[in-house]
Amino acid sequence: MDGSVDGSGEREPVARKIIPQWSQYSHQHHTHNYQNGEPPMVSQLPRHSITTETCDLVCKVMLLGDSGVGKTCLLVRFRDNMFLSGNFISTVGIDFRNKVVMVDDTKVKLQIWDTAGQERFRSVTHAYYRDAHALLLLYDVTNKNSFDNIRAWLGEIKEYAQDDVVIMLLGNKCDSQSSERMVRREDGERIARENTVAFMETSAKTGQNVELAFIAIARELKARKNGTHNRSSFNVQEYVREQTQKATCSSCTS
Repeated sequence: MDGSVDGSGEREPVARKIIPQWSQYSHQHHTHNYQNGEPPMVSQLPRHSITTETCDLVCKVMLLGDSGVGKTCLLVRFRDNMFLSGNFISTVGIDFRNKVVMVDDTKVKLQIWDTAGQERFRSVTHAYYRDAHALLLLYDVTNKNSFDNIRAWLGEIKEYAQDDVVIMLLGNKCDSQSSERMVRREDGERIARENTVAFMETSAKTGQNVELAFIAIARELKARKNGTHNRSSFNVQEYVREQTQKATCSSCTS
């Protein structure tokens, strides 16, 4: 796969996240305590709120989707190459982590925001949309309702996010048994095509396509920074399609 991943980065939670299995791991990272437990306002967190001295590009990426689709697990798999097995309490409010990836000779810092999927937190997460450079919208292939809600999520994105935001649709938990699958891959491809967004299926459990999703986003944002996003030099949808086909061919011949 194009692009190597640098393991540097630090955890900087913005709102309280309660994950019992993760508590010991979390204590190894620096945390911020906000007055009354409230996250800072968006105006206090501009797009480049993190220092860019050691990076060529800093991008804000948000994970969206219903509660339980695997947003936190996807982030942990990408950031720490770990899988959160078992039951844990859903994300409360907003949390984020940093990870630096190399795209050719460019060091890109991804500021990845993990959002709560529950309806009662939507007014909080909506406020963060407008500063996002990219949105990864997840559904669970074993949960038809999470897929049916994708159109509603896309409507919220259209209302609250910037017009030029990069959107990628991810059908997560593709490692599930065929008897558990409720959403066909073709259905995900269809809705992505209708909305002109990139699509792939992922598995936070096995790591399938997780790194590819973030690298593809980083490549697209790099291309936009370089002013090439209106040219034929790079197309995120085509890149995703080519890379997933390569992975499929490799697995067939191995």
